[in-house]
Amino acid sequence: MPRRTRPASLVVALLLTSACAGSPTSSPSAVPQPAPASPAGSAVVGSAVAGSPADAEMSGIDVVFLSTMVGHSERTLQLVRLARDRVRDDALRTLTAAIEATEADELSTMRGWLPTAGPGASAAVHQHEGHGDEAALDRLRTAPDADVDRTLREVLADHQRAAADLARAQVGVGRNERVRDLARRIEQSRSAEVELLRGTP
Repeated sequence: MPRRTRPASLVVALLLTSACAGSPTSSPSAVPQPAPASPAGSAVVGSAVAGSPADAEMSGIDVVFLSTMVGHSERTLQLVRLARDRVRDDALRTLTAAIEATEADELSTMRGWLPTAGPGASAAVHQHEGHGDEAALDRLRTAPDADVDRTLREVLADHQRAAADLARAQVGVGRNERVRDLARRIEQSRSAEVELLRGTP
């Protein structure tokens, strides 16, 4: 039996809930309480409790994931903002607005965490600046007005699928629970977005 696509309004609401969840207020020395996986966009990043310094430290793989996702989210925002004034379909416009709000919030969170991750974090962020395929931006930039919606769905679905794959891998190998919890949320939300983008006629 084919999988039923979730209503766009529900997923968009969940994405906006994610964007409004806000960043944790824990200090670098605090350790987040592990949080179970939950529906796309509904989980907060985690609540902090006191713990040992070793538990609070980020591993190299955590830093690489965060720095890569910073670049990836920056590119997402470029894509949706480039097409924002040209999109014709109301449902697609609503979805991309929710994506923009969610990723802007996540981007702020990740940028706030990286300075606490050690001296190597700044270099890692620099290495991943401009992450993404320039051809996708060029496709969208040069698409005729009649093809903008279709082109945006295609390039954004591919882009978000890559983010979901990266986040899924981080859940399996990451060491810092706060980062792994963010990766769970990203995997769930990006997978839902891809489903909606691919399922839109």
